[in-house]
Amino acid sequence: MPPKVSVSNRQRRHSVELANVAEMAEKLASQVCCNLVESPCDWLSDANVKEIEARGIFSLVLVSDLKIRELNALWRGFDKATDVLSFPMDTEAPAPEIPYELGEIIISMDTAKAQAVDLGHSFERELAFLTVHGMLHVLGFDHETKTDEKEMFGRQRKILQAAGYPRM
Repeated sequence: MPPKVSVSNRQRRHSVELANVAEMAEKLASQVCCNLVESPCDWLSDANVKEIEARGIFSLVLVSDLKIRELNALWRGFDKATDVLSFPMDTEAPAPEIPYELGEIIISMDTAKAQAVDLGHSFERELAFLTVHGMLHVLGFDHETKTDEKEMFGRQRKILQAAGYPRM
């Protein structure tokens, strides 16, 4: 059973079908787990990946550029809009009766729409890319060094391809 994804829409400019976004996000979460099983990473044990698969929950929040700029300034010290922010939560699986909150992924719908146009692909593909990017950050991946970037971006590409969102 793949991790669950809780989706909330906190912006009004772009209409969105939350059920469709949730379905897409859960499909991506499933592929993230498949990728971790196929290519384990150093910091997540097999047992931890199984816990993530069995009862993990990602929170996906859709916001405006104004809101993400505010959050980016508050948490990262950058007073500008960005496409996605990620906030990891539980690093270890809590007791079985407690939900395993993996983290929160915040996506600017304004920036996602603009990037989709700039990159010449669908908004759905851009939203999928940003969702996977955020999920990987929540799980501890980063792109601060060339080596880390190669690993993270390679995983993103494989996950998106497997989920049906290849780069055109």
